[in-house]
Amino acid sequence: MTKKQKHTGALSEKEGVTPLPAVSPSVAKKIQEKRKSAPSVTQLSEAILQGDKTALSRGITLIESTAEKHQEDAKALIKACLPHANSSIRIGITGVPGVGKSTFIETFGTLLVEKDFKVAVLAVDPSSSVSGGSILGDKTRMEALVRHPNAFIRPSASGDSLGGVARKTREAILLCEAAGFDTIIIETVGVGQSETVVHSMTDFFLLLKLAGAGDELQGIKRGIVEMADAIVINKADGENIKAAKLAKLEFNRALHLYPPKESNWTPKTLTCSALTNEGIDAVWEMISLYFETVKNNGYFSEKRNQQNKFWLLQTIENTLKNEFFRSPKVKKAMEAQLALLSNNKTTPFEAALVILSMR
Repeated sequence: MTKKQKHTGALSEKEGVTPLPAVSPSVAKKIQEKRKSAPSVTQLSEAILQGDKTALSRGITLIESTAEKHQEDAKALIKACLPHANSSIRIGITGVPGVGKSTFIETFGTLLVEKDFKVAVLAVDPSSSVSGGSILGDKTRMEALVRHPNAFIRPSASGDSLGGVARKTREAILLCEAAGFDTIIIETVGVGQSETVVHSMTDFFLLLKLAGAGDELQGIKRGIVEMADAIVINKADGENIKAAKLAKLEFNRALHLYPPKESNWTPKTLTCSALTNEGIDAVWEMISLYFETVKNNGYFSEKRNQQNKFWLLQTIENTLKNEFFRSPKVKKAMEAQLALLSNNKTTPFEAALVILSMR
């Protein structure tokens, strides 16, 4: 075969075109300049206090970062915003996928902004247990609300947080309050995990339900109903109206079986259709009545103290857990025990004891 014929085989490779860089030099330069011109913590906190939504987004991104170099800045930002926080009402909304949480929140949030409230929605999207990724599509689903100047929507990935609440949701609440948002809505994943976490960080806990889904009696058994301050049967429109009314009766009967709440509030059951905007006014009137009740009897302040105590214990627990797994001794012991485990030379319990002894 001559030199000219050498590369003419069917499976031979031809000289390709030199690929272009993923980012053009001019764009790369702009990105670098933007990073260099990132605001300081002081500038960021001042902008947040002035209600700058871009700064608020940057601040939440900072506190959500797991990079060690961002931790000190995040602490300083929270410290600067803390004196201006705690001035909102916090509403937790949960329900199974498909119950219409995003549609309900958009309709409900639109009602509030039209009443001159400033509404922040912290929507937690489920993270994939396989890839770890999230769709973060709430801004797309709430396209009308997101455009309103008095609304702020921040989707976050749930990660491995129990109850489907993003790991830094508590700190995000404080930043939103410092930015002047007086109503914070927290949407949870609602996939059957423990909802204790969201209950611990909100003042009012709303459970959305579907009529005719076969879960009326099953829902009665679940502890989540006991935590709820109200149950709202969504999608009560068209042919579902009759089923929604029946579901309302079932849940009302169930709620009377539970002991009275510390707040002296009797949980209510309502029906609504977020799609047709029916019954949403009644939901807000009920929530307003709740806050009037708990502020008059002193429970509102007591609940906030309980929230702070829970946050304290959770922060200690998370910090100890992170420090433990970052320890070089623990990492080394973990590798060794995993190798033994894969060769059936130890058990998970014995391996755990060995790793814990590395503290």
